[in-house]
Amino acid sequence: MRDAFAPTAAPSAGRASGLALPKSLLSASAKLWFLAAATGQWMFVYYISLAYVPVTVAGEYSRWDETGLMEGYAAGDVWGNLAFISHVLLAAVITAGGLLQLTPPLRKRFPTLHRWTGRTYMVIAVFMALGGIGLIWIRGTRLNDFAAMGTTVDGILILLAAGFALRHAIARRIDQHRRWAMRLFIFVSGVWFTRIGYMGWAILSGGAGMSRNMTGWFDSFIAWGSFLVPWLLFELYLRAQDSRSAPVKLAMAGLVLAAAAFTGLGVFGAWMMMWSPHI
Repeated sequence: MRDAFAPTAAPSAGRASGLALPKSLLSASAKLWFLAAATGQWMFVYYISLAYVPVTVAGEYSRWDETGLMEGYAAGDVWGNLAFISHVLLAAVITAGGLLQLTPPLRKRFPTLHRWTGRTYMVIAVFMALGGIGLIWIRGTRLNDFAAMGTTVDGILILLAAGFALRHAIARRIDQHRRWAMRLFIFVSGVWFTRIGYMGWAILSGGAGMSRNMTGWFDSFIAWGSFLVPWLLFELYLRAQDSRSAPVKLAMAGLVLAAAAFTGLGVFGAWMMMWSPHI
């Protein structure tokens, strides 16, 4: 409720003017982060397309393991192999689809396409979340139970975010729909964030907390931090965006810029050490 003694017209205009620069800096920092993330995700799509599609089409399924993934191909496990490659190939589809959904010019110029690709994105996201949980706990595709629980929670959050995004879209609550769609994008990108987080941290720290058998403290942290940290940053960004405090907006702009720099570093490391060697 507005204070009855609050200044009116001119002071309010002055406050708005004082927020103009912090607001612009916050918006610019978010766009810079999205540019870094989009670049890295398109590179991820390119990697999957070249590392998996040719050998799958050629029927050379055992070569899935050449990408460095654990338990890619298992002889005699028809349904498990099908679930695995479906999950991997759909990761490329949903990554590309998510980027297109979040590109404002495409969303504004082609609203019908945006709606249909959005529905398709949600269906694939739900399928992948359930399939990923199945691969972990039925097929046993996991490093350890602690990391598997993190991935499972991420899958559950995907299901929840998809439900809320759809609910708000149907009710035409567009602002809430976009916020939940962005949360869905973050949760779906958990596996991608894991790779970026690993490589960014490895470059900055020299591999502190990492071990070959994935039992280091950072190995445990990234299993949950890969989706919780980006989610936390997004929630802080929303609050800074809604805030009428210039220092809050400026502080958040600085934090998002740091996240953009770390993302760029992680993308570079992932491309050099994880993706390009297998293309």
